[in-house]
Amino acid sequence: MKYGVVAFPSKKLQDLANSYRKRYDPHYALITPHMTLKGVFEANDSEIEELAKNISKVTNQHKPFKLQTTSISSFAPVTNAIYFKVIQSEELLKLHQDLHHESLGSKAEYAFVPHITIAQKMDSGEHDDIYAQLRMTGVDHEEIIDRLHLLYQLEDGSWTVYETFRLNGAEN
Repeated sequence: MKYGVVAFPSKKLQDLANSYRKRYDPHYALITPHMTLKGVFEANDSEIEELAKNISKVTNQHKPFKLQTTSISSFAPVTNAIYFKVIQSEELLKLHQDLHHESLGSKAEYAFVPHITIAQKMDSGEHDDIYAQLRMTGVDHEEIIDRLHLLYQLEDGSWTVYETFRLNGAEN
């Protein structure tokens, strides 16, 4: 089964992201707006129980962190995805690193760029038009994230919460 670890922002930021996603993101109906902290990985039933225990150990070592967005950016030309750029803090980077420790399976597949996707899977022309319109838009938002969610993918492609973990520890 496929799993991932994410942070869900507040309803206010989710509503803003969804105002774009419903038009520009084919995954709109499959998952709530989120910031991925551990990308998609495979695990069976016994493996996920052990991984969930290890995720809990990580979250017990980290305190809530600030999620701050200031602008809209793009991963082009690598991929035609547009996103709310999340300011990368030391706490966020350390949390991401700890979630990719060998006790949690795979290393990170990509360099960590904290973000909330608002548009993806567009052809280059559509991407360029939309990005030109959106990149001047400010996304000045700040909030505290106090929990992470281990998600799993259902047969229809949608994602749902397997377990929620509170960030209630002290930073390393």
